[in-house]
Amino acid sequence: MAQTVMEHLVSQRGVSANWLVDSAGTGNWHIGSSPDQRSAATCKKLLGPTMAPITHKARQITREDFYQFDYILCMDRQNLLDLKCIKPKDATCEVSLLGSYDPEGESEIEDPYYGGTKGFEINFHQVMRCCNALLDKVCLLYTSDAADDLL
Repeated sequence: MAQTVMEHLVSQRGVSANWLVDSAGTGNWHIGSSPDQRSAATCKKLLGPTMAPITHKARQITREDFYQFDYILCMDRQNLLDLKCIKPKDATCEVSLLGSYDPEGESEIEDPYYGGTKGFEINFHQVMRCCNALLDKVCLLYTSDAADDLL
C-alpha cells in the first residue's frame, strides 16, 4: 500500500522523475506475490481513477537497497530493528519508521491483515498522512539546498 500511495503522490506533485519508489519485506514469505487484494481495493477506492495500475510483486530487501535508496522506511519497530541489524555500516540511507512522519503522532503503522476492510482504510489514511509529510520535508530540503546554491 505504501508504495502505491507514494507513487501516486509523487506523480500528483509532478516529481516522479526525482523519485525511485519500491517496496520490499525483511522476510521471504511473500516473494513473487501480488499485494493483498484488500490493500489494492482500498487504494483503488480512495485514490480514484488517477491511480496507476499496481504491478508490484513482493521481494525481499537486499544489501544493495541500502546503497540505492536515500530512505528505507518500515511500518513497525520489529522491522526497524531487523533493518538496522542488516544495514551495512557504510550505507548512508536513512532507516526509520514511516510513521515517524505522521503529523498525528502515530509512529507505528499496524498490519491491517486481521482488521478487515476498515483496517485497510485506517492504514491507508495513516500511510497517506506519512507519505505527504515525508514528501513535504524532502521537497523543502531540496528547495532550501537549491536556494542556498543560488546565494
